[in-house]
Amino acid sequence: MANTPSAKKMARKITARTAINKSRRSRVRTFLRKVEEAIASGDKAAAAAALVAAQPEIMRAANKGVLHENTASRKVSRLAARVKAIGA
Repeated sequence: MANTPSAKKMARKITARTAINKSRRSRVRTFLRKVEEAIASGDKAAAAAALVAAQPEIMRAANKGVLHENTASRKVSRLAARVKAIGA
């Protein structure tokens, strides 16, 4: 348990930041799930629309430090490739 006032404050800040990051991570997962479901259904238009909506959310998570930037870019790239492959 934190003893000093500064350590107590940091514990409060960490708790608050954890809640924010948890919310952001959940939001990203929701957008990813929507893209995955659209890909699974085979509807290219819906998948493309879901990807367009998901991409800014994924990159925002990277900018906020929830995801590593390379991880976010990799996820977007792989999803885009899978959406593109639906029509082929």
